[in-house]
Amino acid sequence: MRILKFGGTSVGSAARMHSVADLIQSSEPRIVVLSAMSGTTNSLVAIAKLLFEGEIQAATSQTEILRQHYLMVARELLPEPAVADEAIGHISSCFKTIFNLMRQPLSTSGERVILAQGELLSTLLFHRYLTAVRGQDAVLLPALEFMRLDANDEPDDAYIREHLAQQLAPHAGQKLFITQGYICRNAKGDIDNLKRGGSDYSASLIGAAADADEIQIWTDIDGLHNNDPRVVEGTYPIRELSFDEAAELAYFGAKILHPSSVLPARQYNIPVRLLNTMQPEAPGTLISSTTGSEAIKAVAAKDGLVAIKIKSSRMLLAHGFLRSVFEVFERYRTPIDMITTSEVAVSLTIDDATHLAEILAELRDFGSVEIDENQTIICLVGNLIQENHGSARLVFNALGDIPLRMISYGGSPNNISLLVHTADKTRTLKALNAGLFQR
Repeated sequence: MRILKFGGTSVGSAARMHSVADLIQSSEPRIVVLSAMSGTTNSLVAIAKLLFEGEIQAATSQTEILRQHYLMVARELLPEPAVADEAIGHISSCFKTIFNLMRQPLSTSGERVILAQGELLSTLLFHRYLTAVRGQDAVLLPALEFMRLDANDEPDDAYIREHLAQQLAPHAGQKLFITQGYICRNAKGDIDNLKRGGSDYSASLIGAAADADEIQIWTDIDGLHNNDPRVVEGTYPIRELSFDEAAELAYFGAKILHPSSVLPARQYNIPVRLLNTMQPEAPGTLISSTTGSEAIKAVAAKDGLVAIKIKSSRMLLAHGFLRSVFEVFERYRTPIDMITTSEVAVSLTIDDATHLAEILAELRDFGSVEIDENQTIICLVGNLIQENHGSARLVFNALGDIPLRMISYGGSPNNISLLVHTADKTRTLKALNAGLFQR
């Protein structure tokens, strides 16, 4: 069994769906996980925002524009009028769900129902194309019947495994299944989702539940690059990464992969392959339990950080001080990305400033507090075990006169993290590229 996930760009038009249909041809059993067509989720988010703001007329107009787009795609994808009309009936049902939610003030659960329509629409169209136009035997698996969150809003692995097996059982011998990424139900049974980018996570969870041999993530780039190709010239795809290396890069800014998607694959030791729908012959990136010998393989950047420094000569070395500091962030459910300590101060970063004012108020009980906003973490990933001498020297030689706010090294054998002002981000990425990868 192989799991093949295709992102929004990969299924973003009738022409792209034709190409995906070619890519999934195989004699092996496979489950194809689809995102919403590119732009759809953004449109649905905008519609929900208008409804929250009471802009019913604007929301209605935007919904009708999106509906017309899908009717056009259906007619292009399904040339047989009877087949197109049947699909259009299902499309109209999805949009009727959205229009019905406009009759009363929108709730959070209603918003999630709206956001779920994108994946329901893309899988509906693609499945009808495969079966009615290509004549291919394929089963549409409803993700809402097996993807579920527990009471802590984490994937319920046991439930997913059991109910996926129940959905597959009536189709013994079937080779091709189509299902939705991103969407799920929560512990109450209401429609929910795995947050933005969650189709990668869906694919990994489904792969784990199905004991898959491989998970393939198909996007519009040929693997995970050694640096950010949007700001640095001459980047190249990394051929092999370990699960830990990929997880570090995904969390610290590599946009091609959802940060959580590596975890289920790593738990069950299922290789993950990142491939390019626009260039399917490219080898892409293989993520597995093995790692190469390169000391530093890649660089990623994560923006939107706030650095907080708590200075207290009286309390820092006292028993329980750090625990008390961490408990403040725990109370406000705010994760810490990076931390360094000295004899009289502790500095850390957060990427969620929702409760920043309350956090700062409590931290001032421990000493003086300073904050620096608009910070960026630069993450360098590779095989950074102690035996690989000289890695840190190469990094700092490359940085020259770029000011560093924080440095974290040694917390992981795969990661060196640097904190810089966001204004210095591009300069830092380019300097590291020149100093580490173009020698």
